[in-house]
Amino acid sequence: MDKFFKITERGSSVRTEITAGITTFMTMAYILAVNPMILSQTGMDFGKVFAATAIVSAGATLIMGLFANLPFALSSGMGLNAFFAYTVCLGMGYPWQWALSAILVEGIIFLLMTFCNIREAIVNSIPAGLKKAISAGIGLFIAYIGLKNAEIITADASTLTKLNPSWFLGSAGVAMLGLVISGILLVRKVNGAILIGIIVTTLIGIPLGVTHYAGGSFLPSSPYFCEFAFGDIFSGSRSAFDFITVVFTFLFVDMFDTVGTFIGCADKSGLVRDDGSIPNCKEGLLADAIGTTAGSIFGTSTVTTFVESAAGVAAGGRTGLTSVTTAVLFLLSLFLEPLFGSIPTAASAQALILVGAMMVSSVTEIDFTDPSEYIPAFLAIVFMICASSVSDGIMFGILSFVILNYAAGKKDKMPPAIIIVALLFAAKIIITAI
Repeated sequence: MDKFFKITERGSSVRTEITAGITTFMTMAYILAVNPMILSQTGMDFGKVFAATAIVSAGATLIMGLFANLPFALSSGMGLNAFFAYTVCLGMGYPWQWALSAILVEGIIFLLMTFCNIREAIVNSIPAGLKKAISAGIGLFIAYIGLKNAEIITADASTLTKLNPSWFLGSAGVAMLGLVISGILLVRKVNGAILIGIIVTTLIGIPLGVTHYAGGSFLPSSPYFCEFAFGDIFSGSRSAFDFITVVFTFLFVDMFDTVGTFIGCADKSGLVRDDGSIPNCKEGLLADAIGTTAGSIFGTSTVTTFVESAAGVAAGGRTGLTSVTTAVLFLLSLFLEPLFGSIPTAASAQALILVGAMMVSSVTEIDFTDPSEYIPAFLAIVFMICASSVSDGIMFGILSFVILNYAAGKKDKMPPAIIIVALLFAAKIIITAI
């Protein structure tokens, strides 16, 4: 085991690696409750999505550990699942089978890009400011969804979104209490703070009538299998173009999530080589692409490398044994579906809000002294929130970036890839107008 994972070579031990794997799982296990909760709003079955999330998370993380020997864990990405449910299905009106079809295509494209070594090249062509804005915008968007789901904020036909007058009572009150509890645990640097906060809040909700036992068997549910709707893609020109846009959005966001996590976690673990490269990076990206493809087959949203992997790295994880440990715990969680299904929205909403807070920090890296940088970044963020659409935010961000930088005579900042993307978005606007 030591030779296979290079544990001693990387200055670690078996005990440290296993502890790090448990830490990573504790930090990101909230996804087992939150992901089925979000996707079930599209009409998908909670139990089937729970099983798919656990199985695919375990499989992709196991590949990361055994094939890439990196201490990173994977699961259905936050923000990407919100885009799946609230934008594609509830916003654009497409069935969840249509959305899974888009994710399958995205996964296949990722596999091809990884084999051809062009994934990083595309990421590098997108302006740094927009990369940060997309991360921050998605963070604010999912935090907004968390506040709405918990009924902390409300809206009606005559008013803008506002604070619920009864925010301190019922479900909203329990959610606010849970937010305080998780926040305190985070500032105290407690491992698994969000998951612990969800559990404590769920228990508090029992005597208050907010938490109800879901019941059911502790035997694992069966996930979906190949529930696609490719025939609906060509039902009209708008559907076909929307499909291309959705695939691109899943692809775009997943690329930045994964590459950003790889760089950040590898740097924290000391795995980055002197030339800036990451060992087994291609194999790690392949695990991510396989996870996304498998996720679409079994019925869950885009799988990505989780930034919470940094918790395991901070606990000393340096090898794939950390990932293998996390994968085993995901498999064991298959037998706990009734417990995860009993977690109320009031408890899981805090995960959306706090993960949103973590993601929005990237806005500090945007250059607010240059209008050609901060205007596109601002438009990307504000349209994601106000239009409740990640893809619309990306569209206005990229289009404004191209227009403003051409106006400023900064053609050197215009790589071919972003010009092509801008033209695709312009074509979408024309088709929609027609």
